[in-house]
Amino acid sequence: MNQFAKIGCSLFLGMTLSLAGCQRAAAPAPTPATAPAQATWSAFVDEFVAAYFKANPAFAVGQGRHEYDGVFPDWSAAGIAKTVAELHAFRDRAAAYADGALNVEQRFERDYLLARIDNDLFWLEQARTPFTNPAFYLNDALDPSVYVTRPYASIEVRAAAFIKYAEGVAAAAPVIRANLPEVLPTTFVKLGVAGFGGLADFYRKDVPQAFAGVRDPQLKQRLAAAIEPAAQAMQGLAEHLAANESRAIAPQPLGAEKFSLMLRMTERVDLPIEAVERAGREDLERNLADLRKACGRYAPGASIEDCNDRVYRDKPAGGAVAGARAQLAGLRKFIVDHDVVTIPGPEVAEVDEAPPFNRQNFAFIQIPGPYEKNLPSVYYIAPPDPSWPKAEQSSYVPGKQMLLFTSAHEVWPGHFLQFLHANRAKSQIGKLFVGYAYAEGWAHYAEELMLEKGLGGGDPAAQIGQINEALLRSVRLLCAIGMHTRGMSLAECERMFREQGLQSPGSARQQAARGTYDPAYLNYTLGKLMIRKLRADWTATRGGEKAWKAFHDEFLSYGGPPIPLVRARMLGPNAGAAL
Repeated sequence: MNQFAKIGCSLFLGMTLSLAGCQRAAAPAPTPATAPAQATWSAFVDEFVAAYFKANPAFAVGQGRHEYDGVFPDWSAAGIAKTVAELHAFRDRAAAYADGALNVEQRFERDYLLARIDNDLFWLEQARTPFTNPAFYLNDALDPSVYVTRPYASIEVRAAAFIKYAEGVAAAAPVIRANLPEVLPTTFVKLGVAGFGGLADFYRKDVPQAFAGVRDPQLKQRLAAAIEPAAQAMQGLAEHLAANESRAIAPQPLGAEKFSLMLRMTERVDLPIEAVERAGREDLERNLADLRKACGRYAPGASIEDCNDRVYRDKPAGGAVAGARAQLAGLRKFIVDHDVVTIPGPEVAEVDEAPPFNRQNFAFIQIPGPYEKNLPSVYYIAPPDPSWPKAEQSSYVPGKQMLLFTSAHEVWPGHFLQFLHANRAKSQIGKLFVGYAYAEGWAHYAEELMLEKGLGGGDPAAQIGQINEALLRSVRLLCAIGMHTRGMSLAECERMFREQGLQSPGSARQQAARGTYDPAYLNYTLGKLMIRKLRADWTATRGGEKAWKAFHDEFLSYGGPPIPLVRARMLGPNAGAAL
């Protein structure tokens, strides 16, 4: 989930299965009047994807289109304006395809494509993230992981691609500096300093080790020559932001109007903010009530905080990375043994420590796109910030039960399994574009699903571990709405993460800060709640829990569109509200 697994959200997914009891409506046979439009629709999709790759070459590389290796987008103000204009033009052309001219699948794909365009237009045009938010750049072409860690080609080919990338970094740095204002919110400054500075360290320390196997003397010389200018460019950005930290301002909220617009344009959620907030509050209260019951079994008489701390202090053997590696085989076996969801391929996920430039979150996964073949995904886990006090560093590493459900979120049956389906989608749009709420909603839903199916064997410590993850995501929703529409301060959000989300001080500080530059992180809980409601409504006439596997396979077959679109597709035009 390059951006989906990290901060913003540009991902890739999909797959179509034939399932007993959940057949899709058959597409009507084309008539002579509609056949030309159906044929041109397919060509139009190809044209849009080609233009999208050209405007977003790092996204194309992430999908496995390596003809774009090392190519940078035009991040100048004029270049971004051109991208916005092209998106509007494609949107107008897509919207001109009338329902009667397309078959059922094409109509769904058209609505899916329109939603993707609107998503990009919100962040580029409405939120203006290239001109306000360092996360825009850290989530995009500046991520070098594909060249350094993904074995898609020989080490020499990847080294040459990295050289081209590094040269692009040096050229892009002045543009980034020109785009970002001198005065930024404090949390944005800290993000930029850590991200840009982390890249500089990564180039200098990790890249030479990663490409130590290069034998061509000229290539080695070119690589050495490219690293330092790129490192200096990123270090310069970090120092520039740090120099202006004394002038930093408080985080700036989107405001209620723009926040509602974000929900509509990026997720097709057209509900009052109050309704979303109420659903999130109810989810938080449900999880807290379940936690009290679980703690009553696990540590009778102990406070909720003490009970949670006991589970948290039971750390994974060998640390978080080793612990996660040990958990994955058992999670996969559980899915198979309990017939939870189809595993459509033999791909595997590896576990490694997160690189220095990308440690804003404890865990994330990078998954090769649909054009890659036979490559591993990597589940990354970030170590605590070494500048934190020792006690905070220790508390940052979760207990093994918390880690178990993080592994479920990232790998089995969360993101990794989701992308196994996605990369097999029949729709090209479904393969390439995944929404934030769809991806993170599924992964968060997957945590609760595993507990519902019996993961942990009824051990209350396992339930406490899962609820700990759920509380974190519930508070994200409430903090996102609170900070961006209700006047909640950063300190109040941080306190909510500690007191109601039961997070460690370091995690609470990190999570509160994230809400200022990632207002859409409410989508973890929002997506989960929409999926749970869709499951309940869809399986109500199909045998309840007996139909869960069929529901999961059907849901995952769509790629990653806004969940309200999937709801209408699975339940029909009278599907009702998403929440």
